[in-house]
Amino acid sequence: MASDSSPRDLDNMPAINIKGYFRHLFDRATNMRNMIVTGGFGVLGRALGRAAVARDWHVALVDIAPEAPAELGSEPGITLYTGVDLLAEQATRTLFAEIEQRHGTIDALANIAGGFEWVMTEQTDAGIWRRMYEMNVLTAVSASVSAIAGLSRSKGSIVNIGANAALKAGAGMGAYTAAKAGVHRLTEGLAEELRPAGVRVNAVLPSIIDTPTNRLSMPDADFTAWLSPLEVAKVILFLASSEATAVNGVLLPLTK
Repeated sequence: MASDSSPRDLDNMPAINIKGYFRHLFDRATNMRNMIVTGGFGVLGRALGRAAVARDWHVALVDIAPEAPAELGSEPGITLYTGVDLLAEQATRTLFAEIEQRHGTIDALANIAGGFEWVMTEQTDAGIWRRMYEMNVLTAVSASVSAIAGLSRSKGSIVNIGANAALKAGAGMGAYTAAKAGVHRLTEGLAEELRPAGVRVNAVLPSIIDTPTNRLSMPDADFTAWLSPLEVAKVILFLASSEATAVNGVLLPLTK
């Protein structure tokens, strides 16, 4: 059988696969660490992807959006996966297995996918509570379950995105913070379950992140008191790294 680098392979390979083929060889040659980021096309996902690549990670940005932002189309070290519904559990498992096969390992999973809705409890219905639970908890469950086998092989880590607001909910925050509290409990439970496999699970609990959407919804706020996406990304990268091997099951508040 011809080796991966043989001319015969290149001659027979469709042109559309050449870029991915050489990326695969590069990843193998450099033993590059690989991270999957759900909700990867959002402001925090993009910031994390770029910060991770700068620290010699390869990043798979996974998102439900049917198209990726144009700015991400040509960035080296980042692979884009569009139209991924994490609630479709079997499809998610299949995708994560393909990512591991393509790049060799899954070393970290950042569960950024989620959603927010401010609404007074009196004005809610079951649909809002269910939507918040699905977007924040079930997406993290699906992605985590899909990554466990690969992370166990690499002794990797999961970093979830909780919420500082879920430590003490305010008015209009019930549905959202109940869901994020579920992410907190998921983090703690998974950390204990995966400890024997050498997989660490932690969560960051950011306060308000400085995004265009948040600025539009709170135009009179003091933006300097908010966290930048890069600040949050750097903490996620620390928790995912080998420098944090003594950190497991931690819910880490991020505030200014």
